Amino acid sequence: MSCKQICITLAAVCSVLLVIVLVRTFTLVPRKDAVIACKTADSDFIKLTDQIVKRFQRALQIKTISFKRGEYNRDQLLLLSSHLEKSFPLVHSSPLVKLDIIANYSRLYTITGSNTSLTPYLLAAHLDVVPAIPEEWEFPPFEAQIKDEYIYARGAIDFKQGIMGILEALEYLLSKGFKPNRSFYIAFGHDEEVTGVDGARAVGQELQARGLKKLEFLLDEGLAVLNGFIPGIQKTVALIGIGEKGFLTLKLHVKGEAGHSSMPLKETAIGILAKAVVKIEDNPLPSMLGYGPEKEMLEHLAHEMPLAARIIMTNLWLFGPLVSWFFSQKPATNAIIRTVTSVTMFNGGVKTNVLPSDATAYINHRIHPAQSIQEIIDYDRAIINDDRVKLSVEDSMVAASGSPSGENDFGYQIISNSIRQIWTNATTAPALLFGNTDTRHYSMITKNIYRFCPTVMFLGDEKRFHGINERISKQNLEQAINFYYHIITNADENSLTNIHQHSDEL
Repeated sequence: MSCKQICITLAAVCSVLLVIVLVRTFTLVPRKDAVIACKTADSDFIKLTDQIVKRFQRALQIKTISFKRGEYNRDQLLLLSSHLEKSFPLVHSSPLVKLDIIANYSRLYTITGSNTSLTPYLLAAHLDVVPAIPEEWEFPPFEAQIKDEYIYARGAIDFKQGIMGILEALEYLLSKGFKPNRSFYIAFGHDEEVTGVDGARAVGQELQARGLKKLEFLLDEGLAVLNGFIPGIQKTVALIGIGEKGFLTLKLHVKGEAGHSSMPLKETAIGILAKAVVKIEDNPLPSMLGYGPEKEMLEHLAHEMPLAARIIMTNLWLFGPLVSWFFSQKPATNAIIRTVTSVTMFNGGVKTNVLPSDATAYINHRIHPAQSIQEIIDYDRAIINDDRVKLSVEDSMVAASGSPSGENDFGYQIISNSIRQIWTNATTAPALLFGNTDTRHYSMITKNIYRFCPTVMFLGDEKRFHGINERISKQNLEQAINFYYHIITNADENSLTNIHQHSDEL
């Protein structure tokens, strides 16, 4: 083939690719989510009062800290339970509501609906919080002080606004004579921050023991209402977690030979292990872009992006490697596309002049749904390629595959509509949650699991999760309450309908 023929062929191929790219860019219409016939009206919007704020502050002041599995502040959990029962008298006295205390501290509410043919759903949150170091905070983390309309406290966004938001909404509804059509559950686990093995797992087992075969959907904490996080998108973006990364903690151990530092061996246990750790860090796992919820998220948001980005995101079949490279440059976006690796602990040696007899390191992987735990173990072992480094599994959890998020999927659409009825300028999209929640303990009774926090976040706020100066604005607290109010009223419908326009709502 002559040079001219090669050029003509290449030009033809490029022309065909250009046509395909442009056609896909301008014909890939963003999915139109179903619209719910909502029973609420402006007059029913729950206004934030001083009493609501004080109830929330008191909940934040109770130190329901979880330290490790089986170790949590039991007396504080009982104190919070007492506060909830005093704060919401209608919830705790209504004949429609039954409360069961599970595993001594977790709370399971059953709200009975009139139509037993409808499948119930479940709203989840957790009572516990992670520890906080007071010296690092602008305000003491358990005083719930207010500055510039923000409430500062541990648990303000993880996740006591969920507990109080759900109960404030239900209390308000009951005060208006609400009698649900569809039954539902509210579950508050007491040790989510330390994997929920005592709390949420027992709640899930209790529901199974009652003979519950299926939930219509489950909503727990997760992703948030984001502003400025996604380059090129000016609108507010609310991401609904339809999947959840798994995790794997590996112990790497090297057995060495002790001795005096004056007569060192060619390699010590620390040196051997250090080389293994460097290999792990220098060889990240491959990109899984296109094999998980991230593909649906990017394509769903593409119509909100500038033209150049829109062309790329609607044609991941062609530009996938470019997007993978770009996303790999920053930790927040790198975590979207692959299983990530963190070396979190390294121990070895007992004295400055003694050769170490052994050395240990711990590696924590957050696993992309497209990969298995065994794949990650095999990958690490192959990369290290040194039989002297012994690998053992300390802890693990399989990633949760994507829950349905189509226009006819009831749970996803209830959540999406409820979001857009509060944040009317927001775009919603399915996404992958990097962290872990109590949802794993309910996976046997539903595959329709969604992870969303009604928390408004701006750049920098992500550091407040489990970090210092955790806070929520009073306006956002009001929005959270009304979000759950809309969830409960919207989910009371028999099915999805196309009557109500969310732009007509609050």
